[in-house]
Amino acid sequence: MAASPAGVDSDFTRRLPKIELHAHLTGSISRACLHDIWQQKSARDPALDLEDPLVAIPHGKVDYDIKTFFPLFSSYIYKLCNDMTSIEYSTKAVLEEFQADGVVYLELRTTPRAIPEQNITKDDYVWTILDIINAHNEDPNNTMRAHLILSIDRRNTATEANEVVDLALKHALVGVVGVDLCGNPAQGDVLLFADAFARVKASGLRITLHFAETEASASDEELSTLLSWQPDRLGHVIHVKNEFQEAIKKQNIGVELCLSCNVHAKMITGSYSDHHFGVWRHSSVPVALCTDDVGVFCSPLSQEFLLAAEHFGLGKKQLKELCERAIPSIFSGEEEQARLREVYSTFEC
Repeated sequence: MAASPAGVDSDFTRRLPKIELHAHLTGSISRACLHDIWQQKSARDPALDLEDPLVAIPHGKVDYDIKTFFPLFSSYIYKLCNDMTSIEYSTKAVLEEFQADGVVYLELRTTPRAIPEQNITKDDYVWTILDIINAHNEDPNNTMRAHLILSIDRRNTATEANEVVDLALKHALVGVVGVDLCGNPAQGDVLLFADAFARVKASGLRITLHFAETEASASDEELSTLLSWQPDRLGHVIHVKNEFQEAIKKQNIGVELCLSCNVHAKMITGSYSDHHFGVWRHSSVPVALCTDDVGVFCSPLSQEFLLAAEHFGLGKKQLKELCERAIPSIFSGEEEQARLREVYSTFEC
């Protein structure tokens, strides 16, 4: 591992005010939090047929790839966070952990879930998370402000996608700031979602898309389709030909880059120093370092900035400038942009 420039250490990157724009709510739940929920459920139901998360997903295990990552969610995390109590508990924990890591602005994303056995509708799910977020934002002791992005899963039907848009529009005035396209990149046909994202664009809500995560989701046809929706930001942007890189630059689309996720899941060839952050940081577009799924890959945002310093030779001033570079691409508007500019104007390296 390359040495960090003088003065850049974990204490500095934790103190650095950071902006997180690509964090999945469920993927950000720590193993300790899952263990707490498991203990609570086991105490209420001794017959609970689920292994302790600290055994099933031991500390330090981060070698999840695209094939193993998605089954983890469907078979394990969703089985624990499957009622109002666990959803509230885990959401609060995620907010507290991001704030403790020095994040001052957070956009969480989640796919609306219905849990029929608990009489929870997708609307109930969104309301519950927004209640937690808004209570956090209203507490004057909290230094971080959080907002919500609703995700359309690639496995969704066109009808289900439009249901997500309906929910986003319904809650746009109380914390929902955008709509995302996510999910297993080997599944689904993005053409199904054109009308849904056209509605998002027409409404004034913002759009972010998982873009070219794998070769399976990086065909010319798919990437042309996604760019035709005029997204505001793109996540991952790994398998991107020069012509699409130039289109992204021309449209000044923000990019959300996830170092540890891409390295541990072998989504890129090589290691940190080979990451395409090294290319995009020299472009003119807004660039945001992000965690993606900190609960899975165990690298908080402060660690992502430390990795950037170590592998790309960034000093304190450059890391601060990298944080500021993300401000124009946040989804919550000018008031938050002004607050963040003030935060950085008073931060001393």
